[in-house]
Amino acid sequence: MTGNPLHLAVALDGAGWHPAAWRAAGARPRDLFTTAYWADLVTEAERGLLDFVTFEDALGLQSAAFHRTDERTDQVRGRLDAVLLAARLAPLTRRIGLVPTTNVTHTEPFHLAIGIATLDFASRGRAGWRPQIAARAADAAHFGRRTTPVVTDEDARHPELIAARLRPLFDEAADVVEVARRLWDSWEDDAEIRDAATGRFIDRDKLHHIDFEGPHFSVRGPSITPRPPQGQPLVASLAHASTPYEFAARASDLVQVTPHDREDTAAILAQVDAAVAATGRDERARPLLRFAELVVLLDDEPGAAARRKGRLDDLDGAAQTSDAEIFTGTPGDLADLLLDWRDAGLDGFRLRPGALPHDLTAITRRLVPELQRRGAFRTAYAADTLRGHLGLPRPASRYAGPRER
Repeated sequence: MTGNPLHLAVALDGAGWHPAAWRAAGARPRDLFTTAYWADLVTEAERGLLDFVTFEDALGLQSAAFHRTDERTDQVRGRLDAVLLAARLAPLTRRIGLVPTTNVTHTEPFHLAIGIATLDFASRGRAGWRPQIAARAADAAHFGRRTTPVVTDEDARHPELIAARLRPLFDEAADVVEVARRLWDSWEDDAEIRDAATGRFIDRDKLHHIDFEGPHFSVRGPSITPRPPQGQPLVASLAHASTPYEFAARASDLVQVTPHDREDTAAILAQVDAAVAATGRDERARPLLRFAELVVLLDDEPGAAARRKGRLDDLDGAAQTSDAEIFTGTPGDLADLLLDWRDAGLDGFRLRPGALPHDLTAITRRLVPELQRRGAFRTAYAADTLRGHLGLPRPASRYAGPRER
């Protein structure tokens, strides 16, 4: 390969990331809540040798605004549970990573930890996890245990202001991830003996209480689930401002950022570097991968993707907007952009297909071969685990004895 190997992931959500994608030619709106639909998408992504796919999730219905609900009926509403969906797809795939999103503001850390550990077993080491805070105050009403800050339309125009107001939720989320990591470590790798002759199934000395005490909750442990195949499944986070950059530096293995050009990429990565330095993270011991996000609409004919987006915009009644840059063009044009931005210091990209399955197959069958021709992307999987795909080591359990270190 030329330069650093490029990593690619796709973000799967509904009929695609354009709000009117469900009305596009080739869309499958009647199948959105079927296993077959998602299996077709994920197996296509695996045929394209992508590192991983992500599944969106939330505690409320989708909305045209991220911070509040709406009453629209002309856009896709409703989702399947992301962790359960990923677990269902695990035996239908062999190599690709599966990364569901879960809310950490209103969900117990113990439950989250064993769910992701179970997914890692179901996928034989291909699980990841994107913890997400509840940025919408309305989500708290589903649980009735607490309230969370209200984000107004004016707030939404200022990412740094939102991040500052939501800082307590990010601090809590960092504790959730820390608890999950300790629970994943609470069984040493050889804690299971399974010796029928002696009647010893486990070595109880190799199961550990984590005894976590924090301002938000306390968790004793150990986990009910043995140590996952990857030791610790990959933790990814999406970040737009300084507070979530700090959360990524504290808690994540991979941070996904949303630049809009190469200059913006360099500026954001400098902020990520500053957050890493401020938290004291040693990247030699704990690398933090940096991915950029792009919404993509791709067609072979120049101008065709922009015209297709225009038709979708007309159906939706407004031009699509996004936190991430929206790219319309040919696979070759996108390859140029990815390699240019990569040189600013990125490890890879999470691409959000504008319309499914059209833009996913354009990624796997047009973009990937173009990157392969340029020596910038793998021609075969070289690992069996998600950490292996990304070049991340399998961490040792923090509770293991000296002989395992």
